[in-house]
Amino acid sequence: MKQSQSNQAAEQAGRHVISDETMEYVGILAKLELSGQEKQEAKKDMERMLDYIDKLNELDTSKAEPMSHVFSINNVFREDLVEDRDGGEETLANAPQRRERAFVVPKTVDQ
Repeated sequence: MKQSQSNQAAEQAGRHVISDETMEYVGILAKLELSGQEKQEAKKDMERMLDYIDKLNELDTSKAEPMSHVFSINNVFREDLVEDRDGGEETLANAPQRRERAFVVPKTVDQ
């Protein structure tokens, strides 16, 4: 009962409270085996992160332009051109050894 009352008080004060059950579940999902002290430290860290996210949500971003990257970047890909050839002869021209339309390579598997 005491923990529930302290959780309610913290939530009313604008702080996030993470339950022990939630921490246990996060540990299972992350496949972590944490000691009791490590769970408490992780719980405090997660609560601070959520509080910080709330603080960021208070910022007025209505005039900020949405972006996917901090630098302005443009697509630098070339346009695809369909060609009616396979380029095999050009590729084989660089081969040290070839047989017909194939590369000759050292044998790697004995039979």
